[in-house]
Amino acid sequence: MTVYGNFPGSRPRRLRTTPAMRRMVAETRLDPANLILPAFVREGITAPVDISAMPGVQQHTLDTLRKAAVDAVSAGVSGIMLFGVPADEKKDARGTAGTDPDGILQVGLRAVREEVGDDLVVMSDLCLDEYTDHGHCGVLTADGRVDNDATLERYAEMAQVQADAGAHVVGPSGMMDGQVGVVRDALDQTGHEDVSILAYTAKYSSAFYGPFREAVGSSLKGDRKTYQQDPANARESLRELALDLDEGADMVMVKPAGPYLDILAKVADSVDVPVAAYQISGEYAMIEAAAEKGWIDRDAAIMESLTGIRRAGAQMILTYWATEVAERLRRS
Repeated sequence: MTVYGNFPGSRPRRLRTTPAMRRMVAETRLDPANLILPAFVREGITAPVDISAMPGVQQHTLDTLRKAAVDAVSAGVSGIMLFGVPADEKKDARGTAGTDPDGILQVGLRAVREEVGDDLVVMSDLCLDEYTDHGHCGVLTADGRVDNDATLERYAEMAQVQADAGAHVVGPSGMMDGQVGVVRDALDQTGHEDVSILAYTAKYSSAFYGPFREAVGSSLKGDRKTYQQDPANARESLRELALDLDEGADMVMVKPAGPYLDILAKVADSVDVPVAAYQISGEYAMIEAAAEKGWIDRDAAIMESLTGIRRAGAQMILTYWATEVAERLRRS
């Protein structure tokens, strides 16, 4: 063998020689505590309903929601984010089921708190889209535009009823200007000073939301491009970030996660509050579909995708694989 002096003088492969070596020098680690489970609770069903576009994910009854919460606690998952799916006949133009103390989300929140208490951080999606007959995230004007300030009044009501129902954290996700400030004021004025706000700071108008619309029974026609962020923009997310922090956000989030790792990294580098990312339905569905075809290694792809999100700066990851991955991490 010809030897060329010291070449190569540096051999990074020495730190990749065995699984134990790779584990020891790993720069990024996933832990069950990093994970939050999104869950759907549907009104009027007696058995869970499979979501066809999201294999392995279901719309829960109250009983199966309770079990999912218990399983998440047992696996070491930190939180659960609840989405309500009301009966179609209860949807209306103002989304009144979303502010009904006996609406499905509020009932679900109470059920989970009764089951697991403070052992799981119980979070609630604070948005009107599941409850409106038009499917938009707010109140509409006569000409069909989303009325930002009228919607804020509805968000203030939602914050109160969700906190009353037991939410530890509310997640205003509608991308209305001023939503964090209005929600913070509503919580503080109703004796819920300890309820935290997870701001959906950078929520992009994404093609990857498709399966989610089945999951929540969305009535949306059209799109949400007038209020969700344009995928072409990056600096805009930092402006949204500054506004949310100024209005009192306790935590901030980037959604979707995988297609926006650059935004996630920018946000994480800019703040001293906890940062979350939401691995959304389309990201989940792509991996499950490719794995079902035998095109990729499912488990490896799941772990790689989550590690990438964590590496980009997310301390918390909302993922539909939360309980499964947490159990796998605890066994490893």
